[in-house]
Amino acid sequence: MSQLVAQAFYGSFFHTPVYGSFQYLHNALIEVNGAGYIYRVVEEDDPQQPELLRSYRESGILTELGEDRCGLPGFVDIHVHAPQWPQAGLALDEPLYLWLDQRTFPLESKFADLEFAERVYSDLVSQLLARGSTTTVYLGSAHLDSSLLLAQICADKGQRALVGKTVMDDPVANHDYYRDASPAQAVKDTETLIWEVEAIGRGSAQGVWPVITPRFIPSCTDEVLKGLGDLAETTGAYVQTHCNEGQWEHDVVLERFGKTDPYALRDFGLLRKHSIMAHCPYLTEEEGEMFAELGVAVAHCPMANSYFSSAVAPIQRFRSQGINVGLGTDISGGYSPSMYENIRQAVLVSRLLETGVNAQLPPERRGGLGEGTRLSLVESFWLATAGGAEALGLPLATFQPGRAFDLQVIDVKRPDSDLTGFGVFDSPEDQLARILYLSTPDNIRKVYAQGKLVCDKDARG
Repeated sequence: MSQLVAQAFYGSFFHTPVYGSFQYLHNALIEVNGAGYIYRVVEEDDPQQPELLRSYRESGILTELGEDRCGLPGFVDIHVHAPQWPQAGLALDEPLYLWLDQRTFPLESKFADLEFAERVYSDLVSQLLARGSTTTVYLGSAHLDSSLLLAQICADKGQRALVGKTVMDDPVANHDYYRDASPAQAVKDTETLIWEVEAIGRGSAQGVWPVITPRFIPSCTDEVLKGLGDLAETTGAYVQTHCNEGQWEHDVVLERFGKTDPYALRDFGLLRKHSIMAHCPYLTEEEGEMFAELGVAVAHCPMANSYFSSAVAPIQRFRSQGINVGLGTDISGGYSPSMYENIRQAVLVSRLLETGVNAQLPPERRGGLGEGTRLSLVESFWLATAGGAEALGLPLATFQPGRAFDLQVIDVKRPDSDLTGFGVFDSPEDQLARILYLSTPDNIRKVYAQGKLVCDKDARG
């Protein structure tokens, strides 16, 4: 037995090492080292496997997934508004400005209260882990202390996280009761967040990182955008914001600067490697080429775009241009904390983008982009796992040596959610499709992050 192996897992696993295809590891043995990284994958036909299984069983380090169970990588959700969790599912039939002014901003302002913040954030992180999201990119509120609290909760609960304090300093664009006191204070608080979150991350096995987080251009002054861009240059920290999300944002930025959102963000130093731009359905081909050249990633939020962007992001075009793309739930612009739901929605909206939606017009006039636009289910699964890892530049979300061992154990035969298919259409491809389309939170029985058990529904009975 290798001294490098601290744990071993035996069962069948699905993952997507390559965009557009999946791999089914049937009766495979995954060896995990003491730091929570995959050391080796020993497949069923390897002559060493029987002896390794015997040895690991005897030493007590073997976990067997069991009958009617299989493993998926932990999901990577790269766009979540943490303080909007109490708002999830509410007022999504309202215009964006009412949704923000009547719901979002009053709610986010409450996170000055650390007791309230702890209750909400503890529940959110637990709920996301229970749904298989082992890595999440968070926008906190505009408060430094509660954003640091969120980072600590993620570290304590075992979720890998990127955490930012939302910056919104413009007194003209923001309510007096909820905004940064000044551009200088916003930059100073962000710099403090960077050092404090990095310290939290050093004490965490799975990792926690800071993110420079202007809410979006319309909520920020030129001074703060430049200050945050300079901070990104000097620290090399991740950057996240909303980019080209909707027509209103696009028009406001164009009128203010005489240039579109992506070029304005670039000129402030906020588009760079390790920048994550949420939404981007209005991104032109020329702007996409700039993203690819600079190493900028896109957080695709299909559910939220349907509500507030009135547009569908052309993900296949982004991928063909060489842009890194991951998937985000966008709580609470997207109502569901489940990446399963967003995997399904990514496929659905891509089909609408392909064909157009107005059936009263002839097909050639419906506005669809045509062949090559549609996402397959496997491609959408890749976005939720390896794509998110690629967007963050982290070794995650596949079962390959050197990657962090993040695992969802899926029980396909729960009393109220039987995914077995009754012996019909039993190919691995069909099994994976049923899991991705039909799983409920109850099917996800255990979740591991960096080799550590962080959710165990079996233990609850």
